[in-house]
Amino acid sequence: MYPQAFQPTFFPPVSGVSYPARMAAPNSPNMPMVSPSMTGMPNSPMMGGMMGASMVPPQVSSGSVMTPSGTVVQTQTPQFEQSYIENILRLNLGKVGTFYMTYENNSEWNAKIFKGVLEAAGRDHIIISDPKTGVRTILLMVNLDYATFDEPLVYQYPGVQGNPPTRF
Repeated sequence: MYPQAFQPTFFPPVSGVSYPARMAAPNSPNMPMVSPSMTGMPNSPMMGGMMGASMVPPQVSSGSVMTPSGTVVQTQTPQFEQSYIENILRLNLGKVGTFYMTYENNSEWNAKIFKGVLEAAGRDHIIISDPKTGVRTILLMVNLDYATFDEPLVYQYPGVQGNPPTRF
């Protein structure tokens, strides 16, 4: 694969000079010796922190801004609740809804409709109750196709102040 055998060149360590300043043989005419004072960076991590403790860059959290002088500017980014079904349902607890569910690979009933008062909604479930009997039913979100309500829904789009104008 290679026409010639690789022969590494060994340069003995030079005290006070670190890579890349030590690329040629020590004291060779091609590469003069470099001292830390010549670089203008006495505590540089590249120089191994020879003159004292090495400098550590400041901790910067994701999304923070750093000025050219190295100061980290902390900004408070607004956290908006995302528009997920469970959040919309939570805004409408106590309302009567009709929930259309599909159950795959079920030979008895593939689709089923539930009607009841919305009591709770989580990331993966909905709890409704029958106002006549008081029976509570837990429905899994994974089976939910859609839901309908006979009254207007409370809905606040994330990041928008106030309610948008209604169109009728």
